[in-house]
Amino acid sequence: MQDLERLRQEVITCRRCPRLVEYRERVAALKRRAYRDEVYWGRPVPGWGDLRARLLVVGLAPAAHGGNRTGRIFTGDASGNFLMAALHATGFANQPYSLHRDDGLVLRDVYITAVVRCAPPGNRPRPDEIAHCRPFLVRELQLLTDVRVVLTLGQIATQGFLAAWSAWRSRRPPRVRFQHGGEVPLDETRTLLMSYHPSRQNTQTGRLTLPMLRAVLERAREITRRSAPGSR
Repeated sequence: MQDLERLRQEVITCRRCPRLVEYRERVAALKRRAYRDEVYWGRPVPGWGDLRARLLVVGLAPAAHGGNRTGRIFTGDASGNFLMAALHATGFANQPYSLHRDDGLVLRDVYITAVVRCAPPGNRPRPDEIAHCRPFLVRELQLLTDVRVVLTLGQIATQGFLAAWSAWRSRRPPRVRFQHGGEVPLDETRTLLMSYHPSRQNTQTGRLTLPMLRAVLERAREITRRSAPGSR
């Protein structure tokens, strides 16, 4: 889609948030010792995946030494591998890991994006930074016309998505209380599902397990199949 490619280029060249620009470029220059021989991406990270996806996964932001290094969201870190293991197990990805942009990973019926496109210090974007990125997510919602399920990863991603949804639809978003496995109808054809974020803090403490995330993705698959019988 030409419009999505145009959006991708706009995302990559964005410098609207001085704090995020300074942080992402400083991380890319200093690097982590394990990646000292690599060239860091160091720019905003666009969404990616199946352009006819019925499932849209919305995360928080690229990781400083994950997406900010590799140039692909949920790639090159433990969170990305955890998410891909679950997507692979439920048929949404062709392999259970996400290492770099040329690792052969193919997403099937799923598109992955985030509410913030630059790595934020401490993984904590400010409200104004989330607002600056919101138009990018609104345009993705407009362009990804086949989406029937939106899966948000974490409370901040859920709130950020709902604000973008409200801006797109020009109406108040549904009242939502974040909870893992929560399910809320967005309109007549789209459903919101929620999950804890696959951060190491959540996965290493057992707050989020692979079976828990798989269950949410299996529910997403069930909804998408019901919304379009006989397709994919």
